[in-house]
Amino acid sequence: MMLNSEPSSLAVPSAHPEPEPAPGAGAGAGAGAGPAGKEPLSREERRRRRRATAKYRTAHATRERIRVEAFNVAFAELRRLLPTLPPDKKLSKIEILRLAICYISYLNHVLDV
Repeated sequence: MMLNSEPSSLAVPSAHPEPEPAPGAGAGAGAGAGPAGKEPLSREERRRRRRATAKYRTAHATRERIRVEAFNVAFAELRRLLPTLPPDKKLSKIEILRLAICYISYLNHVLDV
């Protein structure tokens, strides 16, 4: 076997190869972009970073609490309008909705007769 002293045309992998970009990670996709990078942040990356702040999460949690409370108040009001025996029987939200459908159907029937 003869050894060739000339450099080979085959590429030899290095010990630490460069990571390849993920599929779909184009320009401005957030990889190294930003104040330190030369590319501006994409809209999605700006949104992701803004949503990661404690101030945003606190505000979002407050809005969600208010929304859920309004939702529960609406169910309580609907529940109060529905006839059940006993009147103070605890109903789940799905039971309230199903009972409301039946009650509305009954009232339509009464009006038609």
